[in-house]
Amino acid sequence: MTTRHSLLLATATAAFTGALFAADADLILHGGKIVTLDPAHPTAQAIAFKAGRIAAVGPTAAVLQAERGPKTRLIDLGGKMVLPGLIDAHVHALSAGLSEYRGALPPLDSIQSIQAFIRERARKTPKGEWIIVPRTLPPRLAEMRMPTRADLDVAPDHPVAFDGSYVWSANSMALRVSGITRDTPNPPGGEIVKGPDGEPNGILRNASQLLKGAQKADPFTDEDQLRALSKMLELYAAAGLTSVGDRLVTEPDVALFEKLHAAGNLPVRVVLTWRPDAQRPVEQVEKEILASRWTTNQGDDWLKFGTFKVTLDGGQSVGTAYQRMPYGPFGRQLYGQTDPAARGTLFVDPEKLYRIYRAASSKGWQLTAHVQGGAAIDTLLDVFERLDREKPIAPMRHHVMHGSFLSQDAIRRMKTMGVALDAQPDWLYYDVPALERVFGIDNMRWFFPLRSVLDAGIPVAGGSDHMIGWDKNGAVNPFNPFFNIWMCVTRRLRTGGQFYPDERITREQALKMYTTGAAWIQFAEKTRGTLETGKLADAVVIDRDFFTCPEQEIRRIEPLLTIVGGKIAYRSPRMTASTKN
Repeated sequence: MTTRHSLLLATATAAFTGALFAADADLILHGGKIVTLDPAHPTAQAIAFKAGRIAAVGPTAAVLQAERGPKTRLIDLGGKMVLPGLIDAHVHALSAGLSEYRGALPPLDSIQSIQAFIRERARKTPKGEWIIVPRTLPPRLAEMRMPTRADLDVAPDHPVAFDGSYVWSANSMALRVSGITRDTPNPPGGEIVKGPDGEPNGILRNASQLLKGAQKADPFTDEDQLRALSKMLELYAAAGLTSVGDRLVTEPDVALFEKLHAAGNLPVRVVLTWRPDAQRPVEQVEKEILASRWTTNQGDDWLKFGTFKVTLDGGQSVGTAYQRMPYGPFGRQLYGQTDPAARGTLFVDPEKLYRIYRAASSKGWQLTAHVQGGAAIDTLLDVFERLDREKPIAPMRHHVMHGSFLSQDAIRRMKTMGVALDAQPDWLYYDVPALERVFGIDNMRWFFPLRSVLDAGIPVAGGSDHMIGWDKNGAVNPFNPFFNIWMCVTRRLRTGGQFYPDERITREQALKMYTTGAAWIQFAEKTRGTLETGKLADAVVIDRDFFTCPEQEIRRIEPLLTIVGGKIAYRSPRMTASTKN
């Protein structure tokens, strides 16, 4: 390179740097408590944003003097606290957006409330058309059991289906129009549960595909889906989230996100997880993976691909998670199980999983699997170890998704391979009261043992698994990050008391699950997770001091401002700080 070219390059670089740090910031927050999570400078009083980046963090007087220009917008925080932008690493934005797109859902917390919902829908739905009870999890019902045909027969002129995730229920008319009788054979891996009289009692375990028309009831147009998705992302911003990881997308879903991005209408950053249908022959899955144009980190700071996913087992909430131990007698009441020795279902055998992952690895994918049961976790780690022997997997940050029933050995293996965890703390609050009856308190020892995992040096990303509902506190599952952080800190149950309190973590550790931990698992630690000069301008202003407020108030913290890319994505009516140029 010639001296002249070197001088030109140096001049251009200096000009760019000078533009970023010139005294003309777009927005300055000052007079507050800035929590940076930067070990070198953990707190500050002011922060300046310019061109979507953080231009300065420090004392109020210094930041104002260095960064304030004639067009700079100033917000006096009046002592309020600012946190790095919060990240929910695990949501299902489209299904959640669609769930209340046509109307608000009532709380579905008992069979009685489900029956009231069905009766109300029946008054508005023409006879003969399907009524679908949106996804509701049996452990969270007051009765702690699956609804049966008899429970759903409150609208006899309509086929009715109850969506319990991997297990559904159907009323008499739904069974009739679907041709399901006592003589209908069980589908592969599924069961038509029968009552003492030998007739179907309405519970369909891994067999909802037998319901003819239920899956296609009330279709949404592309425009409906686009609007619902946009609304849900706005609600995430209002909850204080600046980034989310959508953990199950297909090609049509990707197209919706890309439309919002192209129009500049993403209120929060989104990282996508692709889950192809792994139930097909392995050759078909491999072919689709190798032909796909997608891979990890393809995209930009607003929208990119993160992880490749396989659903390896079912759910603990419906007794299909693949466990190390049987579900036992209480599984009959809670899940409608007929075999007390049942341990759940493994949807993909280890050899097939290995072949799928090998194809995805060859395309540069970060890998994960939905695994809730302990035996499913062990199966996943077996396959990860096989891959690790061929080539170290740690650089790709593979992780266990959910990982509800861990073990000391699983934690050891994860640490050895550099495997991380995508955890859902809210399940402690909602599901432990029922699961204790199924497995016993002693066998629940390693249910989300967050302190043990963090003490082992395993990265943890916090996520809600939000899938239904627009209310951040009443949704399935709640996407209020402060509720989930509160659960990490307290491990308190909805029935009272604490669950293995030795596994509680500190406030700072919990906050990092939703900032630095989630950013790391998304390959974004250099741009997100902390408030440092040069990083993306993502932050949230909250209404009280996160570190000193009473413990029970953590779940009640409210965002006042959510800032994404230096722009206000949400402003609470309660935000009364003065604003001026």
